[in-house]
Amino acid sequence: MRKRYIQTICLAVSFILFLLVVDPVSATTISDLQQDIKNNQSQLNNVNQQISDYKGAQEDIGEEIEELDAEMVALLTDINLIEEAIANKEADIAQTQIEYDAAVAEKDKQYESMKVRIQFMYERGEASYWQIFFSSENMSDMLNKASYIEELYEYDRKLLEDYKAVVQEVADLQDTLEEEKSELETSKTELEEEQAYVEEVLARKQEEYENYNLVLARARQEAAAYTARIKQETAQIKKLEEEERRRREEEERKRREEEERKRAEQEALLAAQGGTENSDDDVSSDSNVSSEDNSGSQNQNQSQAPATPSSGGSSRGQQIADFACKYIGSPYVAGGTSLTNGADCSGFVMAVYQAFGYSLPRSSYAQSGVGKAVSYSEAQPGDIIYYGGHVGIYIGNGQIVHASTERTGIKITSATYRSIVSVRRIV
Repeated sequence: MRKRYIQTICLAVSFILFLLVVDPVSATTISDLQQDIKNNQSQLNNVNQQISDYKGAQEDIGEEIEELDAEMVALLTDINLIEEAIANKEADIAQTQIEYDAAVAEKDKQYESMKVRIQFMYERGEASYWQIFFSSENMSDMLNKASYIEELYEYDRKLLEDYKAVVQEVADLQDTLEEEKSELETSKTELEEEQAYVEEVLARKQEEYENYNLVLARARQEAAAYTARIKQETAQIKKLEEEERRRREEEERKRREEEERKRAEQEALLAAQGGTENSDDDVSSDSNVSSEDNSGSQNQNQSQAPATPSSGGSSRGQQIADFACKYIGSPYVAGGTSLTNGADCSGFVMAVYQAFGYSLPRSSYAQSGVGKAVSYSEAQPGDIIYYGGHVGIYIGNGQIVHASTERTGIKITSATYRSIVSVRRIV
């Protein structure tokens, strides 16, 4: 508010100074006034052209602000979706932890039961087998008992191995969920950074838009001042022309009165001489003196502002995909754009395409609008897949290569591991 007040005061002071610079009408002749009008009209045309340019520039900034607003809405939407996805992953991880704890407990229980049987049947060594021998009614009974013991041992061992496999499977699932959560959190961080950047640009554009309001206000004041001076000078010309007309009329009246006086004197003189002498040629006193009136308003030619004049896709795409895969294992670095030293998701895509002479925007959101849209069923190697805050390069066979997280770096992933927002084709 204080800034706007200061700007308004500065504008008022500048306009007062401008009015002091534009002197009041001081010319006294029509030609001088006409020259002043011509000069002021030229200045007015220049100011009007400036106003037109300022308005055009302000309209351009207004369109940029609308685009930034739309981008901000999309970013906030993507952030909300990712936050929901993170919450769902956390719920999955919590459920997986419960299943993991239950599997470990069951494995430990089975292991303890097996230990008891092992201690009873095997840790006693040969005595157990001697007991089986002496307690058996015959050889067949002895073999049956020994076989039963072996089968029980195999059953316990297999059951324990099965529980170990379940525990490992749950543990692997937990690791996968943790990695997916980490990737979602990375995407959210990138979106929030992009949101901060867009907010900064938006604030700057809004300030520029407001500054144009001040510039336009001053330009309109200048135009009004020049217009007022032109009107003042035009009125002064009309006043001078009226005075000149009256002066000529007065001179003409006096001239005719003088001619009438001379004619009357001549007639009186002839009458006094008796009128006996008639001259052969009549004295002509009616010499018509024509005078051309140079006065009159002159049309001013107002200058008008000049009118403003008004590849082998699939082959190239495969090369791009193959090139991108060369950097699998390179690190993920937030804000990075280096294929070897580290890049984030959009920095990786930008750097890969830059190596082939294509200039892409920096952010993942902006990359989601480049090229032309195709459906996922039509995806070809080299296409960009956007997931909402994250991008990767499609390499075929339902896979993408992308800068995933700090934990995994650049890697290959299933293209449908997350919901696809759009697929864009550059080549």
